[in-house]
Amino acid sequence: MSRLPSLNSPFLLGFDDIERALDKVTKAASDGYPPYNIERLPRSDVSPERLRITLAVAGFTREQLEITIEENQLVIHGRQQDDKTRQFIHRGIAARQFQRTFLLADGMEVLGAELINGLLAVDLARPEPARVVKRINISPCD
Repeated sequence: MSRLPSLNSPFLLGFDDIERALDKVTKAASDGYPPYNIERLPRSDVSPERLRITLAVAGFTREQLEITIEENQLVIHGRQQDDKTRQFIHRGIAARQFQRTFLLADGMEVLGAELINGLLAVDLARPEPARVVKRINISPCD
């Protein structure tokens, strides 16, 4: 059964990529691990308005985390290995892998990341859109 497009207005031309992106995001949002926050950081004298994604990654080291950008997607991987030398009486904290993906708008820039007290913070800069007005000439009919 085919799905009706949600962006089917005749005034929304060329938004097929956005619809595919929305489908991808809704499928990826089903896993809740690791939990995360997204906050807006206001502009200051030294930095532009930013977004900060903070993931709760307690138990992961810097070496076990990887952040990449793949085709306008921010992908954060976490990989832990079981330590075979340890003998647990009770094991409530599993060595778990994860992948969390965030879709980025065109022009979004990753400023950096830091890991402090089990929280991984990734800062993104929002692009300042240029206000462009372009005149379109009408060709004469001969």
